[in-house]
Order: sequence, then C-alpha cells, then structure tokens
Amino acid sequence: MSETEPPLALSIVVPVYNEEGNVEPLHGELTRVARALGRPYELVFVNDGSRDGTLARLSALRARDEHLRIVDLDGNFGEAAALSAGFAHARGALVVTLDGDGQNDPADIPRLLARLGPELDVVSGRRRERQEAFLSRVLPSRIANWLIARATGVPVHDTGCGLKVYRRAVVTGARLPRGMNRFLPAVLGVRPGRVAEEWVSDRRRGSGRSHYGLSRTFAVLRDLPALPILVRLARRRPAFGRALGGAPVAQVAVLLALILGSLGWPAGRVPALAALLAAAVGWAIAHDVGRWVRAQERGVFRVRRTF
Repeated sequence: MSETEPPLALSIVVPVYNEEGNVEPLHGELTRVARALGRPYELVFVNDGSRDGTLARLSALRARDEHLRIVDLDGNFGEAAALSAGFAHARGALVVTLDGDGQNDPADIPRLLARLGPELDVVSGRRRERQEAFLSRVLPSRIANWLIARATGVPVHDTGCGLKVYRRAVVTGARLPRGMNRFLPAVLGVRPGRVAEEWVSDRRRGSGRSHYGLSRTFAVLRDLPALPILVRLARRRPAFGRALGGAPVAQVAVLLALILGSLGWPAGRVPALAALLAAAVGWAIAHDVGRWVRAQERGVFRVRRTF
C-alpha cells in the first residue's frame, strides 16, 4: 500500500480448497456486504493448493475486481496454515475470517463488526440451527467445544465457526500448525474477557462436499492436553516450549506420574492404567508443543505467488 492510499479498515480472509463452485457466489455476497459498510476494504482469498478450477475462477474475478487479492500457496497446507497466510497478507485494521464453502453468511458480518467495541479484541460467530447431521457433526462439535472451553479458559461455544472478527494486532505474526484453527481464538493468546460471541446463521454448503469428518473429533481429543500450555505458556516462554516439545515421552510421562503422586497416588503404587494414561498424555503434550514451536521457528506455509 502506498503512502497516498487510504489505510484499509477491513480485510476479509477466506481460505479455500477445491471450492470452484463456491468462490464466485461468495465473492459476490462479500462484495455487496463490504460496499454497504462504506469502509476501505480488501477480499483476501487464500488458495490452499486446490486441484480443481478454484484458482482459475478466482483469477477471472480478480481481473474485474481491484479489491480482490489472491494468495496462492505452493501446496495444500491445511486450513490453519491458509488462515496464517491470510493473516500475514491482510492489511486492514480489522480482519474478518469465514469459510469458503458458503456455509457462513456474509450478511452477518456487519453485526459482528458492530459488536467489536473497545473492550473486545475478538468477536466469534456462534451458529444457530446447524445445517448438518446431528450425530456425526453437531453432537461431536458440542462436546469438543465444551472441552476446549474448559481446557483454555476462553468461553467460546462454537470454535468451529469460521466467521470471526479480529483486531489486526491479535493475528499479526500468527503461525498456526495444522489443526490449530479448531482452537481459535484461544491459541492466539487472547484474554477471556476480550472475547465475545454473536449468533450467526448456518447455511448448507453451496456446492461440493465437506473436507471434514469424524476424524477431526479424535484430533481435537489428541490436542486437548496441550492446550493449557499452548495458551498460557508456549508463546510467552519460548525456551520452556522448546524444552517441553523436545522432551522424550518417557520424561513427560514420569513428570505426570509425579503429579499423580502429589495428588495422593504414590508413584510406587500408580496403577498400570494410570501410568499408560500418563504416557499417552505426555506424548500428546510433547507432540503438540513441539510442532507449535517448530511452526513459530520454520513457518507453516509457502506462497507460490500473490496477485
């Protein structure tokens, strides 16, 4: 941005992967909403290694819309990395994110922006009347959100909702390892009192099929033990994070066994099941803290080109 250009008030970041049937209608909706807001804006679509015609559709849109910017990644790095790339290229004072499948309604964006008062850093969407199968998608999501809120201390009921508004400072420099988008905004280090929720609509996917299944729920369970550390310690104390992330699983398991002992289970009499659980939790903590630290040191995405 040159010195003569007005500063951007708003960046809308949309990660997309194989969404050729959704990018054009979503772009149209976002453009109408952004124009009605009357603020200088940009639309940042991040192409996460799509194998269909998504990039071609975006390129055609870019030819007639100067507000559209495309960040084309050099491979498929996952939604967390695509969001990180969008954050790195966003220039607005406020950054809006939403999914590229059309399930988030752009018409909800003005309400989230209006809710973002000076006392808040993030407003997160909370979907009502979910348009997905209850047993395979909605129920696991509710359980996961309950667990995430208790592990992080950040009271968000729907971390899986892609529609969120952030102050720029919150997302600057964010490098999210694969899957950590499930824990936004907690893993960005936002204080609980600086986050609010706003009810938003949930729509059926415009076209194509979902990229997620039940495996995501198991990944959430695997990552939960490390969340309190990632939220409260790893970003603030890099040396601690590097040490814990590089520790052998056996060492972390022994540490957890000692913690159990301090709670009234002497180490010599810890049941085999408890020791096995300690080892599993130790592995999960060491694994996730390690990849978080590596993400901060090495980055999480490569950009092929921007235009």
